[in-house]
Amino acid sequence: MNYNFVKVAAAVPSVRVADPKYNVEQIESQILQANGQGVEIIVFPELCITSYSCGDLFFQQTLLDEAEMGLISLMNFTRSMNIICIVGIPVSFAGGLMNCAAVLQKGRLLGLVPKTFLPNYKEFYERRWFVPAPDAGEGNVLICGQQVLLSNRQLFKTPSCTFGIEICEDVWAPIPPSSAMALQGADIIFNLSADTDCAGKYEYLRTLVNQQSARLLAGYVFTSCGFGESTTDVVFSGKAFICENGKILAEAPRHAIEEMMVISEIDVEFLRNERRKNTTFNASIAMHKGETMHVAESASVMQESLALTRSIDPLPFVPHEGAGRDQRCEDIFSIQCDGLAKRIVHTNCETVVLGISGGLDSTLALLVCARTFDKLGKSRRGIIGITMPGFGTTDRTYTNAIRLMQQLGITIREINIKEACLQHFKDIGHDPEQHDVTYENSQARERTQILMDAANQMNGLVIGTGDLSELALGWATYNGDHMSMYGVNASVPKTLVRHLVRWAANTITDTITRDTLLDIVDTPISPELIPADADGNIQQKTEDLVGPYELHDFFLYHMLRNGFHPRKIFFLARAAFGTQYTEETIKKWLTTFYRRFFAQQFKRSCLPDGPKVGTIALSPRGDWRMPSDACADAWIEECNGI
Repeated sequence: MNYNFVKVAAAVPSVRVADPKYNVEQIESQILQANGQGVEIIVFPELCITSYSCGDLFFQQTLLDEAEMGLISLMNFTRSMNIICIVGIPVSFAGGLMNCAAVLQKGRLLGLVPKTFLPNYKEFYERRWFVPAPDAGEGNVLICGQQVLLSNRQLFKTPSCTFGIEICEDVWAPIPPSSAMALQGADIIFNLSADTDCAGKYEYLRTLVNQQSARLLAGYVFTSCGFGESTTDVVFSGKAFICENGKILAEAPRHAIEEMMVISEIDVEFLRNERRKNTTFNASIAMHKGETMHVAESASVMQESLALTRSIDPLPFVPHEGAGRDQRCEDIFSIQCDGLAKRIVHTNCETVVLGISGGLDSTLALLVCARTFDKLGKSRRGIIGITMPGFGTTDRTYTNAIRLMQQLGITIREINIKEACLQHFKDIGHDPEQHDVTYENSQARERTQILMDAANQMNGLVIGTGDLSELALGWATYNGDHMSMYGVNASVPKTLVRHLVRWAANTITDTITRDTLLDIVDTPISPELIPADADGNIQQKTEDLVGPYELHDFFLYHMLRNGFHPRKIFFLARAAFGTQYTEETIKKWLTTFYRRFFAQQFKRSCLPDGPKVGTIALSPRGDWRMPSDACADAWIEECNGI
């Protein structure tokens, strides 16, 4: 099973100018390598059979005949292979010469795609030799003993994807041909290029190609001429990118003097799901529905099993390493603060009230409140932090809660909930030695009642601390910690909460506060509703009960963001986490995730307001509208069948 991934390759062969025999030998060598690695489609640079920089030699019939013989050689070479190959070749048509991409598989030509836009400025002089596709039109041409369609309005369909082709300058046009191809159903665009080098051009081109993949919600595979082309006036250093919806999956090193090839897998299911959700993309299809393209069918190229070469991020919510990581964290944190600032100004509240437990979620919420009050020019004394020790509170979390509030200079209140809960147990006739859900939830609801009433006392807002992961799993007490007046962490998953607190410790706090924050990061996650063990350590660890949050966040991302099947999420999780978790462990918690996600929707249907910080949120007013009584059977059955 390939899980709707299409393995593609962008190759840059070594060439000799005007030497098709040599060039075809190099192309065949790379095809053989790619086929051995399970590549389904491989693309080579513009005019790679002859080389791009032949100049007026393109007027020589000898070169054109040698190019056709080279294409025949490639067809024979690939006769027993399933791989689809896209190569560049000059083709005579309608009294002129066309700069074409030839698509071949199993000894058969599937089609010829001519270049639409011919550059004729600065160092480029292509109109001297070639005719642009719009001028020549389209039609069948006899080449290599076969009648084949030559048209820039054609797509190629395989059992796993539909792809289109454009050539070099085409992607630089205001409206590239690939835009129409994507609207007609192309999942992947292949670009054969001969891109010259000059200072600063590489980054521009890289951005251009990547942004085209984002605009089209498509895969985009780009390759350009490299070492061996003529350097009479310009240099071709070789470039190759494989992009997917604005993300570069693989790219070749620059200025190599040897052949290069990059391989990765494009997730066609992900792209199609993105298009289905994107109403603008669908509106664009409707605007261009009168345009049609020819579609050529290929033989099957799907592999029986798939070995991924692309990396799968185990922490998809956490900003990647690199220069922009701190800025991404700052953006997320600022969105939380801006949302809270608006709510405070709008309600004209004098204070905010939140429970401080010494855990990750309340710590991040407190940091957001502190930054917001600073931004509004308000004294931090207007932040009322209430610590509410209960039956399971440990010295470590209690101490961290007090220290953090002191270090941030907020108003501290301590209200012990033990006596109130014992009285409540007596009122409802519950044995306090029975540590069941009633025992736990009574404490959560008592804490929420205190926060609400304290906010009434001080003209304040209760700030919710619960995070996105807890909402997904329903790991919150209904009308307890589930409720607040504004939930600043509502769209921040647990893995990101942990990262943001660590980021705050290292970037926006003093040394003393940093130590407290880092100890909070290292504290096991727990609601602390069950008494500690004999040594005073946390006994109730959340991840022992519901599973590792890094797994659940991974499941949540790929379910909501991509709409993937459980079977595919399981496959991706195995690739992402390697040997960190066994297959049995991943399957167990994946099943738990679906069971809890479906069963706990009723809690999400009545969430407080809170800011959206990323591409995924569970607000019933925004990103996620799901009936509370939806059935999970189909998802659970698929999990059981893994």
